Amino acid sequence: MMFSRNLFNWVLAMRVYRGEINVKTSGEGDIVDLNGKIEEQVNRSGVRNGVLHLFAIGSTVGLTTIEYEEGLIEDLFNAFERIAPRNAEYKHHLRWGDYNGHSHVRASILGPSISIPIGEGKPILGTWQQVVLVELDTRPRNRKVVVTVIGE
Repeated sequence: MMFSRNLFNWVLAMRVYRGEINVKTSGEGDIVDLNGKIEEQVNRSGVRNGVLHLFAIGSTVGLTTIEYEEGLIEDLFNAFERIAPRNAEYKHHLRWGDYNGHSHVRASILGPSISIPIGEGKPILGTWQQVVLVELDTRPRNRKVVVTVIGE
């Protein structure tokens, strides 16, 4: 009986917060540092210890962590060019004629979501670790990142 009551009290103490981060990008190659915005969202949530989950809506955008410096950003896009070259032939191009097949492939490899632990009311990240939105589409976009914070 005691275990059930403790579990019930713990569940009652859990919070779930949902927010959004809106980002305007200038097109392919744009990388946006989200650290300040996610710290604001964690603050709003009131969660001290838990998990922050971010999900970027769209099939040509991705989220990751990186040391946000010019050389490494260039390295990332050079790696994308080797893995999914911009000028390769993509069946997506043939079907839709929008010439962003490489954008879809790169986004599929990178992925649309990331989870980060929260401790003492702050995202737990390394000293040089920034959470970034990576724009992979060939044109400017208005991006939405759904923020979910769960914890106590």
